[in-house]
Amino acid sequence: MRLRPAFLLLCGLLAAPPAVAQDAAWVAQKCALYAEAWNRALDGVGTADVNLAFLAGNENFIAGGCTDVASICPQSGAELEIANSLTVVMMNAGTASTFLPFACPRPESAAEGWEGPGL
Repeated sequence: MRLRPAFLLLCGLLAAPPAVAQDAAWVAQKCALYAEAWNRALDGVGTADVNLAFLAGNENFIAGGCTDVASICPQSGAELEIANSLTVVMMNAGTASTFLPFACPRPESAAEGWEGPGL
């Protein structure tokens, strides 16, 4: 007996778990990884040169389940070190760079005197 391709496709679709459940589980897993990496980064770098806005932005991102769009811009050397280490950890864990909450405003041109990260 030979099965038709359409029947095989239908069987495969019915057997596959819903993508929504996988996505929700993956988001939760990424957020847990991010929270763990965030705490380790703070322990390693410390908070002496970390702005309250940077701390609050990351804490709010985690508290929101890592689903809210965030635009946290590291300003100090310590903040940039934390953001870089979080980026490396999360990329190594298989997340896309769009998961991360870091974004800095871009100037219209470099001639405007922008000296911060994000270029």
